[in-house]
Parts: sequence; C-alpha cells; structure tokens
Amino acid sequence: MAIQFRIGHGFDVHRLRRGRKLVLGGVEIPSAIGLLGHSDADVVLHAVINALLGAMAEGDIGTHFPDSDPRYKGIASAKLLAQVLALMRRKDLKIVNVDVTLVAQRPKLSPHYPAMRKSLAGLLKLAIGAVSIKAATTEKLGWLGKGQGIAGTAVVLLSR
Repeated sequence: MAIQFRIGHGFDVHRLRRGRKLVLGGVEIPSAIGLLGHSDADVVLHAVINALLGAMAEGDIGTHFPDSDPRYKGIASAKLLAQVLALMRRKDLKIVNVDVTLVAQRPKLSPHYPAMRKSLAGLLKLAIGAVSIKAATTEKLGWLGKGQGIAGTAVVLLSR
C-alpha cells in the first residue's frame, strides 16, 4: 500500500479577560489576562484539534465537543486532544509534523515558544523538530490588534 498523506488546517480564536488563566499549547503563561471560553480556551490546542479533524474529514471541535455540553465546562484542552488522537490512531494515521501560528498583540509570546513546543510535542508524541510554534501581530489593526483576544492557526500533515 502506498503512503497516503492528508493535510489539515485549523483555526480558533478567544477573547482575553482578566481573572482567567492563559493556557497556550498546554502551558500556563504568566499573565494578568487569560482566554475566555467554555474549556480552558487553549487556542493552540483548539487549532491543532481542528486541523487534525480536518485532515481526517471528521468535522470540527464544536461538533465533537460542543460548548453546550456541561462535560466540557472548564476542561483542559489536552483531554480533548487525547480523544482526537485516539480517533486518528483508529484510522491508522500518524502525524508527520504540525505548524502553529498565533496572532496576538499581547502578551509577548516568543519567550514561551520552547515550553509550548516541548508541551505540544509531548502531547502529540512527536520529536520537537516536528513541531513549530510562532506568532505574529496585526500591527494594532482590528480587535486582535487592540489586544482583545488571541487567535491560532495550525496546519498538520498526516500519513498512513
């Protein structure tokens, strides 16, 4: 059987709020503000989940883990990711690499890239060299540029 490749793209965005923890890529980032959401609102893991589901043609995070379901209230996104990875294994697929881009005006994220990459590599059971995390600003344009939220995009390559 020839190797089959599948590409998935994911996106997620959440508002920033005082009094919430800021969790990105499974890492708690020291910050006076955090992301508002039904779960821990980890936009990195949510974007990766959406990318994985997209590569498998299995819908999106909201279909699998609706915010109307109390089971997911305050849940760590790593637990959601584990369920998606189990689905991926049942389909006999493996991750080749993942590339994440965060869009945020604040806080400064580059000092946290190594911890986020290490965490994500561990969650995905990948070598750290197969995980990329980077960020960009919107040059203060729009609500992301005004520091009101953080968005994340992810691209994954799967193989069978």
